[in-house]
Amino acid sequence: MVTEAEVAIALVLAGVVLLVIEALSPGAFLLVPATIVIIIGILGLIYPGLLFSYWSPIIAVVLFVPMTYVTIKLYQRLAPPAPPQTTVATSLVGQKGVVTKTVQPNSLTGKVRIDHDIWSATSGKEIAEGTKVVVKSSEGVHVTVEEVPERGPQ
Repeated sequence: MVTEAEVAIALVLAGVVLLVIEALSPGAFLLVPATIVIIIGILGLIYPGLLFSYWSPIIAVVLFVPMTYVTIKLYQRLAPPAPPQTTVATSLVGQKGVVTKTVQPNSLTGKVRIDHDIWSATSGKEIAEGTKVVVKSSEGVHVTVEEVPERGPQ
C-alpha cells in the first residue's frame, strides 16, 4: 500500500523533474505546473491528510492563477517583445548597397546586395557589378537604384 508520504515525495520529485525539463528547453511553460506540484507535495509532507482530501485540487487552482501571472511576467522580463525582424521594401529607400549582377534599365535582372540580402534591381542607366549604389525607390521585391557618386580628393 502506498502511503501519503510516498505520494507527497513523488509529487515533489515530479515537480523537480518538470523544472529540469523547463530549464533544458525554456518556453515549454512547465514552471507553473512544476511549482504547483512541488507545493502540493510539500504540503502533503506537512499535512498528510491533505493529499487525498477535496482541499488538494482547490489549493492547486488557487495557486495556478498567481503562478501563471508571475511566470508570464518573468518570461516577459527575460525576453521582452521585440519588433519584427523582417525588411520591408519601403525601409530600403536611402540604404546603400553593391551591385552583384549588372543592373540594366527597365529590367529586373540586375541584383543588388543591401546588408545581407540580395534584391532585384533596376536603374535609369546600366550599372556594372561591384559598383556602390543607393536605393531611390522600391516596389514589391525590387528596388530602383542609382550609382553613388565617387568623391574626389578634397
